[in-house]
Amino acid sequence: MDQRERIGLLFEQLKKKILVIDGAMGTMIQERDLGPEDFGGAALEGCNENLVITRPDVVEDIHQAYLRAGADIVETNTFGATPLVLAEYNLEKIAYEVNYEAARIARKAADALSTAGHPRFVAGSMGPTTKAITVTGGVTFEELKQNFYEQAKALWEGGADILLLETCQDTRNVKAGLLAIGRLKKELGLDRIPVMVSGTIEPMGTMLAGQNAESLWVSISNQDLISVGLNCATGPEFMTDHLRTLHEHAHTCISCYPNAGLPNEDGLYLETPESLARQLARFADNGWLNIVGGCCGTTPAHIQAIAEMAATRKPREAKPKSHRAFFSGIEAVEAEDSNRPLIVGERTNVVGSRAFKRLIADEKWDEATEIARKQVRGGAHIIDVCLQSSERDEEQDVPPFYEQLIRKVKAPIMVDTTDPVAMELALTYCQGKSIINSVNREDGEEKFERVCPIANAYGAAMLVGTIDEDPVQAQAFTRERKLAVAQRSYDLLTTKYGIEPEEIVFDPLVFPCATGDENYIGGAVETIESLKMIKQAMPFVKTVLGVSNISFGLPPAAREVVNSVFLYYCTKAGLDLAIVNAEKLERFASIPELERHLAEWLLFNTPPTPDAIPVEHPERALMVDAPRDWREQSLKQRVAINQFHIAAITAHFREATSRTGGKKLSELPLDDRIANYVIEGSKEGLIADLEAKRAEGSTPLGGRQLSGAVHGEGRRRGAWPHPAGDGEGRRSRYWQESGGDHPVQ
Repeated sequence: MDQRERIGLLFEQLKKKILVIDGAMGTMIQERDLGPEDFGGAALEGCNENLVITRPDVVEDIHQAYLRAGADIVETNTFGATPLVLAEYNLEKIAYEVNYEAARIARKAADALSTAGHPRFVAGSMGPTTKAITVTGGVTFEELKQNFYEQAKALWEGGADILLLETCQDTRNVKAGLLAIGRLKKELGLDRIPVMVSGTIEPMGTMLAGQNAESLWVSISNQDLISVGLNCATGPEFMTDHLRTLHEHAHTCISCYPNAGLPNEDGLYLETPESLARQLARFADNGWLNIVGGCCGTTPAHIQAIAEMAATRKPREAKPKSHRAFFSGIEAVEAEDSNRPLIVGERTNVVGSRAFKRLIADEKWDEATEIARKQVRGGAHIIDVCLQSSERDEEQDVPPFYEQLIRKVKAPIMVDTTDPVAMELALTYCQGKSIINSVNREDGEEKFERVCPIANAYGAAMLVGTIDEDPVQAQAFTRERKLAVAQRSYDLLTTKYGIEPEEIVFDPLVFPCATGDENYIGGAVETIESLKMIKQAMPFVKTVLGVSNISFGLPPAAREVVNSVFLYYCTKAGLDLAIVNAEKLERFASIPELERHLAEWLLFNTPPTPDAIPVEHPERALMVDAPRDWREQSLKQRVAINQFHIAAITAHFREATSRTGGKKLSELPLDDRIANYVIEGSKEGLIADLEAKRAEGSTPLGGRQLSGAVHGEGRRRGAWPHPAGDGEGRRSRYWQESGGDHPVQ
């Protein structure tokens, strides 16, 4: 029977029964009382992996003992056989030979005892190495990938049916192993290599690098695995909650092969074959198991008892893939209705925060990463990180920044960059399921082609902007166009690039409502309505907005209120994630009624009531007669209403206009006088001041003048978008003429 046929048989067996994997190789080797000469000399004593070269008979005999005890799967004697670990014995140059021979020996034993009714399989054991990259360091991600690749290649070519990443302590190591196996699969032109991942949860409830069982699953859930499970560290009594978690989340098979209990002070494992089998029976009776066996301290007697138990139980039923959307760092968070919206902290962004940009420029990594920690303490569920700047080399900044970030922040990371090289580099530092920010269709499919393989390889979700190659309006403004652009992207991502719907986070774009620019009037309404339409048309996708862009141009205090009111209505419309400064959000319920109404009138461009408009106001009739739906208003009506509300909210939040501060009204600046008339309903002087404002040739009531557009590639977050772009499908970056906040501040 060839390898392909055996793999087909393996999947058939997994549907029929609980498969039994063997017990501890190390325990059995210790019982053989081998001497230095058996290992190849005193310098190699204790290198169990080298026994496949020096004493293959011993290794084969142990395999046969477990197979006779009832094991369906035997593991190769290669737990520490990466070149990285073998180098500790100066054996790195024979790593391929060790792994190949180990697989060949296990294959020989399995074939000898296989029958038509009881086929046997070989799992190539790939241990965690002696370097948990997040915890100990001492190795790079690329070095781990290369080490795992060399091991996987030899095991597969030696006859393994499964590649088993086991005793996993750090999910970054796991990802390196999975990427290595993916490379091997591609090089060999295979549709699939069966892969098992087995984590090790320590008694404190997490893996060594900090993730719990839920976070581990979320981090690797997009991978093509035959099983996920637990082994080593503890006996079964401490695995219950973690195994239940995997059972509830995983659509793969579940494996469990614990130690024979926790060792006592003498290093002895006290679980008997009967007691271990009895405890594992609880898991099987709950319907949690597909593969079961033993780890440290277990012997053929333990495996025999476990096999007898498993023979009378049914395997766990396969679960369909869930459309639940999780993100994870060390800890996991789910985007679901009860916690909408998840707050994405925006302050670790060199484009949007001057303070953060200065710290990065000065290479003050500790202080820069403290900003991320502060955001989490302030309520952020996810941290957006943008290090992309024309003034620095992003690829050089990623390692020192992320090395500290991952030790300070447990929240998921949103990797904010347009550079695929920097993007992948950043993802190598992230244990969990991150979000890539962002891609769009402004250059056709080019960005999808570059970024989707990275997202699939690292298990990252993708933030997708409603931007395409349209030469007139690259960035979708109306609700219908936002939906159409999103639908096109969705169809491509799910059918051509293999991205699951729940891995897609659409950004329908936020346009500023308080600049006096007629191009943006009604943008808040269109964005809110588009959220509803996108969620209805594509129910499993998630949505995100850069909320702070809505209030660009207003005084800081007004921005907080407008942002909060806008966020409230977006959330009601279905918003799942909000990129915003969590520390500068007002609770909607705590906003005074007048301030809330001012923000609502501005956002929805609602015509003011006749009583609110001074009789002498030159646009009074125009505004009184305006339809309430902004899309039915004439351009003059839109502009007049928008500017009226900008004046009102500006007046309310500027101390100089809400109270004169001891100055006479005539001594206030022109803008402030006009705004004061509007908010107070005063008529005196209004017409004269409006005429004076028009005479200046500037936008009345719109605050400061805006400088011309600086066209170019632009940044998505940190540049508020222009609906028309520059005719090339590119976005525009605007800056205030005289200082003030950047759009994302």
